Amino acid sequence: MAYRILTLSPGSTSTKVAVFEGDQTVMKANVTHNPAELAQFEYAKDQLQYRIDTIKAELDKAGVTLDSIDAFSGYCGGMGPTVGGIFKIDETVCDHVLNCGMNHPAILGAPILFEFAKQTGKPAFAVNQPDTDELEDVARITGYPGIYRKSHVHCLNQKECAIRYAESIGKKYEDINVIVAHVGGGLSVAAHKQGRMIDTNDVLEGSGPFAPNRSGDVPLKPVVALAFSGEHDKKEINGVIGKTGGLKGLLGTDDAREIDTMIESGDEWAKLIFEAMAYQTAKQIGAFAAVLEGKVDGIVLTGGVSHDQYFVDYVKKLTSWIAPIQIYAGDFEMEGAAAGAVRALDGVEKVMTYTGKPSWDGFKMKGAFADIEA
Repeated sequence: MAYRILTLSPGSTSTKVAVFEGDQTVMKANVTHNPAELAQFEYAKDQLQYRIDTIKAELDKAGVTLDSIDAFSGYCGGMGPTVGGIFKIDETVCDHVLNCGMNHPAILGAPILFEFAKQTGKPAFAVNQPDTDELEDVARITGYPGIYRKSHVHCLNQKECAIRYAESIGKKYEDINVIVAHVGGGLSVAAHKQGRMIDTNDVLEGSGPFAPNRSGDVPLKPVVALAFSGEHDKKEINGVIGKTGGLKGLLGTDDAREIDTMIESGDEWAKLIFEAMAYQTAKQIGAFAAVLEGKVDGIVLTGGVSHDQYFVDYVKKLTSWIAPIQIYAGDFEMEGAAAGAVRALDGVEKVMTYTGKPSWDGFKMKGAFADIEA
């Protein structure tokens, strides 16, 4: 049966919405919200009805009715660390995300989907929600007491691409080991071992390779010196870590196409910087090959920068000896959310009930800094 699935992803200034039927895209839109309209809401959760009305208007323009939808699925922020997979969206999920203290429209994904589900009597799902954390304990440890690694990656796209790769070689995601590198505005690399992301960099907290607009790993003491120099405030330093570092800080642009033009015109600095990002990505892939004990069925490159042949060729040059490399350029979050809903409806994948209990909430430790929460 070709189910009709509505998916959505609320962003800070826009909302992605799509409808799929079987392998066909019925409609797909990225609705930009007027900043003046958003300014009337003090908190992100106050935008709930506004976003619902906006999505309904977009569906009306496309001639799609809610009653024609078999299931609702999407990007659901604020659920806290959980294992990956499919969760039924219910009142517990909505109550948790709206009161979790996170002030970003991503928390509206679950409540919007749940509202549509209530109106139609159809199910709503959260698929590989963005705070999925499946790290092994050994991957969490750092040398700074009380500070541990968490998993913040492009989980929905990471897992969707890993699932696609498994299918392409005639296997199931749960039966393979694959390393996925998502290279977009942020850059996340993850070691997927038989259906679980057992090690990753943290794209939110600033670890791993530098990205188009994020700093990635940098030596700590110089950053501490900057923080206490009196010349930079916390907001500015956090901005470089998460918004204006990486390619943008080093070259003034985070557009790979512009950088390609710079390189073609003979800009040696641009060439060095772009190659350095590819180099660090490849080095992270190599590190995760070690985590997987060299038993790697494939390497997947995805995200917007994976459209760039110069970047892809450089990564391939350094990593093709590890395993076959597959490119899924762009992102497949909407498609991944729809595919998850189909697996749920078909009973192919178990649908979990959300409890609000985190999959990991820290280690018990003794000694200095024992009161620091991860």
